[in-house]
Amino acid sequence: MRGADLGHPFPGTRAPRGGTESVQSRIETYSHRMPPAHYFSHVTAAIIHGLPLPWALQQATVLHICTDEATTRPELREVIGHHSEPGRLTVLEVRGLRVTGALDTWCQLSTMLGLDDLIRIGDALVRRQHPFAAMSDLLAAVRRYSGHRGVKLLREALVWIRPGVDSPRETDLRLLIMRAGLPEPEVNAVIMSRTGVKLATGDLVYRRYRILLEYDGEQHRTDENQYHWDVDRLDNLMEDTWRVIRINKSHLATRPATVIRKVETALRSRGWRPASSPASSPARAGNLLLPGS
Repeated sequence: MRGADLGHPFPGTRAPRGGTESVQSRIETYSHRMPPAHYFSHVTAAIIHGLPLPWALQQATVLHICTDEATTRPELREVIGHHSEPGRLTVLEVRGLRVTGALDTWCQLSTMLGLDDLIRIGDALVRRQHPFAAMSDLLAAVRRYSGHRGVKLLREALVWIRPGVDSPRETDLRLLIMRAGLPEPEVNAVIMSRTGVKLATGDLVYRRYRILLEYDGEQHRTDENQYHWDVDRLDNLMEDTWRVIRINKSHLATRPATVIRKVETALRSRGWRPASSPASSPARAGNLLLPGS
């Protein structure tokens, strides 16, 4: 490439001019000039770890860089510099990039995100496949964060987080029905037939009432093998007297009241009755005592 074809996004770096610069390309470019005392943090660290963020933050090209040395905090265009006490944060390497650990990243984001975003990330940390941590690790991280801004929101998020979730939309569906005063379902629970044969691993399961809530993501629509497998699986469940309620992104975005009504109607038809005063929040956090309790 000719010199005229190259831009200088950061001092001492070069990158092709033109086009839309992605946050991933900026991360990679900055990493080549990153001093040894610097590491990616906050939103940038969440992107590197693959944690779920609001769409606007996923697309933002501003980088968050942290250092234990206050005098070396970066002061560059489209870079937000942070300082941390030496040794307080876990710093590790992910695909060759120095970055705060996923748990510390979640705690850092408590000053930037709302409650539900922190719950989604928390669920992702203790997800069913390849989890970053266990519930006990989240509890310990919140305790270590005591006294810092945002810890109150982390404590509230911890109450709602559940291990075993597969996607942020599953989290959204669970929050929707629980906040409506409906009972809490099991998350990604194994369903056996009356004869002891495994029928499915259900997204949200009301085992007592034989009701399954299934969130249909894009893969269910675009993957033909997945689609045919879903048809057979759900047919087997219904033959075994399970009531299956399928919900997609459109239902959650535009018709949440309809989702609540369907679930409540199904539960009532199977014998569920509401308590005298529905709770506004769950009473446990993955069977762990909350900080301060």
